[in-house]
Amino acid sequence: MSNSTRKILFLTGTRADFGKIKSLIQTLEREREFEVFVFVTGMHLQEVYGYTLIEIERCNFKNVHTFKNHTHETTMDLTLAKTIEGLSNYCKEVNPDMIVVHGDRVETLAGAIVGSLNNILVAHIEGGEVSGTVDELIRHSVSKLSHIHFVSNKEAAKRLLQMGEVKESIFTIGSPDIDIMFSENLPSLETAKKYYDIQFDQYAVVMFHPVTTEFSSMKKYASDFVDCLLNDNHNYIVIYPNNDLGSQYILDAFKRLENNKRFRVFPSLRFEYFLTLLKNCQFIIGNSSAGIREAPYYGIPIINIGTRQQNRAVHADIINVDYSEEKINEALSKIDSHKINISDNDFGTGNSSELFLQSLKKNDIWHLNHQKQFRDI
Repeated sequence: MSNSTRKILFLTGTRADFGKIKSLIQTLEREREFEVFVFVTGMHLQEVYGYTLIEIERCNFKNVHTFKNHTHETTMDLTLAKTIEGLSNYCKEVNPDMIVVHGDRVETLAGAIVGSLNNILVAHIEGGEVSGTVDELIRHSVSKLSHIHFVSNKEAAKRLLQMGEVKESIFTIGSPDIDIMFSENLPSLETAKKYYDIQFDQYAVVMFHPVTTEFSSMKKYASDFVDCLLNDNHNYIVIYPNNDLGSQYILDAFKRLENNKRFRVFPSLRFEYFLTLLKNCQFIIGNSSAGIREAPYYGIPIINIGTRQQNRAVHADIINVDYSEEKINEALSKIDSHKINISDNDFGTGNSSELFLQSLKKNDIWHLNHQKQFRDI
């Protein structure tokens, strides 16, 4: 293939994956040899979750395409089918050389399917990780459908080798959101508080997502969790869950917090503002990967509830509790005196976008076989 402009299509379906790929898109947009396209779908286009397309529009990327994949049935298989259809049509228009997907969402799987079945290189960011829920099945499936892997650490790379992926296709770049976490451009705490009208001097962060495989119990778990928060005496910044099956139970439970002076509830926060608020909070509670990923880097204490993150690579002292009110209350009563060790560098050193760019500039990556090989151990 000639070295003319290469078209790179990024797919984003949630505020979380956009936080991860934003620095990568920005880096490629500055390079003459790449033309970047951003396919926006999923939660970004849903009012209830804060219509985070606004976040993406603020970045002024050259080519942004939106596609509503939300179905009334909200079952993941139908969302997958609809996303495949929308993305496939867009790829026929754009004709990308590579599709870049992140993580373990159904949108990610749609991107990998469209790419691999249409002879387009698929690059997967943060494959080879374990999480212990249905997301893990999706993440590993995406890895098997992808030609190129940009992983966070050595453990993830090793798992991909174990899954039969070829060594030449794996690039360890760290976690791209670390680039933003330690950038000079984060807003000050004062700016972030003013922007969101947060009056608290001290506060904790709540992020509680549904676990799709525990759908039948989610209503009780969410209700018990909110009881614990109401019985507690900390101030809280509460952020809506993602839109997986069971999220409505959590949104219903969060309604009980709305007119309480100790709580500020938001559908979504701008990523940089969220990082500033996280960096300065007393602790984070819930089951978000932000508690496993970002919080340890900032030395923030973490109360992790339930199974959603049970197998994530963790180098931090996290207080793991089950869903019972007794255990959650116990953790809350001890959290203020909890001493934390800052995480060692397990997800890179904040230069992921630079490493990503270097990989794409090398010709080798474009000569990887579209016909995937399986390497026996």
